[in-house]
Amino acid sequence: MTDNSASRPRRQILTLTAAFLDWLFDGFEMGLFPLIGQPALKELLGADAAAGDITKWFGAIIAVFLVGAATGGVIFGWLGDKIGRVRAMSLSIFTYAIFTGLCGFATEAWHVAALRFVASLGMGGEWALGVALVNEVWPGKSRALIAGLIGAAANIGYLLVALLSMVLLSFIATAKGLFLDLGLSQELTARLLDNSAWRLLMISGAFPALLIFFIRSFVPESEKWEDEKAKGSTSHWSSSDLVGVLIGCVGALAIIWAWSPIGVAPLPAIGVTFAGLAMALFGYLYPVRQYLHRAEAAGSLKPGHGKDIVRKMLFGAGLASVALLGTWGSTQWAPRWVVDQFKPDPALHAKEWTLFWLSAGAIVGTMVAALSAGRFGRRITYTALCIASIGGALLLYQCNQGYSPFFLFSAFVAGAATASFYGFFPLYFPELFPTAVRATGQGFAFNFGRIIAAIGGLQTATLMGFFNGSFAMAGSVMASIYLVGIGLIWLGPETKGKELPE
Repeated sequence: MTDNSASRPRRQILTLTAAFLDWLFDGFEMGLFPLIGQPALKELLGADAAAGDITKWFGAIIAVFLVGAATGGVIFGWLGDKIGRVRAMSLSIFTYAIFTGLCGFATEAWHVAALRFVASLGMGGEWALGVALVNEVWPGKSRALIAGLIGAAANIGYLLVALLSMVLLSFIATAKGLFLDLGLSQELTARLLDNSAWRLLMISGAFPALLIFFIRSFVPESEKWEDEKAKGSTSHWSSSDLVGVLIGCVGALAIIWAWSPIGVAPLPAIGVTFAGLAMALFGYLYPVRQYLHRAEAAGSLKPGHGKDIVRKMLFGAGLASVALLGTWGSTQWAPRWVVDQFKPDPALHAKEWTLFWLSAGAIVGTMVAALSAGRFGRRITYTALCIASIGGALLLYQCNQGYSPFFLFSAFVAGAATASFYGFFPLYFPELFPTAVRATGQGFAFNFGRIIAAIGGLQTATLMGFFNGSFAMAGSVMASIYLVGIGLIWLGPETKGKELPE
């Protein structure tokens, strides 16, 4: 292994700074659509659009985003293991920033779906790359704190979305005057600032692309990855294997289509779901299985070790599926739910404050989860997080009769509980995989869970119909998924006190 101890503290600070900003902007991008999706869809679908159509499109676009993130997690994780963490991270930032900004120019609902899909490729990849890079640079004793910062950073991004939206809504008249003074036409100014200024917020999502210059200029590559490259391990990755990812993506998108507003009846949709899920599982695993086969044949990997890595990838995907389905099928809908259910005065900014307190709770929860896992162990902590998440979701959806300070307190508690996993995973997942496949392995584990979340999230509207339109009941039922996590975590290894596998 290369020795660069003299500059190690500087390398660690630069790496953490770049990754923290990347995760922050990633959270900003992810938080945009849940906040402005409803006014955007009302404009794009037209004033005559039925509320049910808006709900279905809202769910479909979130599902397409999740599938894109799952696909990107595999593709960019593969790139990170093949060409290096830093170069692949720059490409992922460019992808999610530029295509989020382009959403501000959409004229049809499907335009948003398509652009969010491409943007989400980069967002899914960013998580795998940043987590691998930081964990390989920082020493073991610091990794619990760093994992908490990883989770907190994305939720700070969510919080910034809420604040920026409130600022725009509060000063929209002033902003219109400013835009006109700058020479923008009346028509263009109206398009940017009408309907909760959703177009301007989307366009603002392009600014993180500037982060690429900092990363490419100052952030060093992982020494662990450089050592793997020197040993020739990175040569076992093949571009032709990515055809498997394409197959997996097609299968996942077929599921989204089947349950979308332009899809098929429920019974055929169930068949498409099983077939599509099998395609996705085979396709997303294909690149790493081919790599492991070549590595074993070349003697770079012990015989049989590849099967153990695949098992851990599936185990990690199960853990992530529980957390992601609970978040995207339940609490992510809360900003929209509070407006539809309680119809508060628009001047109260209920939607924005709900997102704010969800995010504030999430920042606390991710830090507590990571530090708890570092002290008490991974399995007992994950179990406690699942129990807390059930309680948080029920508090939010079953104990509130209106928009009030108690509702915002409930949002804080629910956000802290259900988002806490995003501080846990950056600590636990890197401990499951060796350096040569770390980005790909944890990218699959975390992001394949998004496909399960997409499938479950599409059923939120179905559950609402079953409960006579009650999202409170639908969100509460979705929270039962955490019961699966309580049993699943005990099937995996306890890694407390162990170094990252080489």
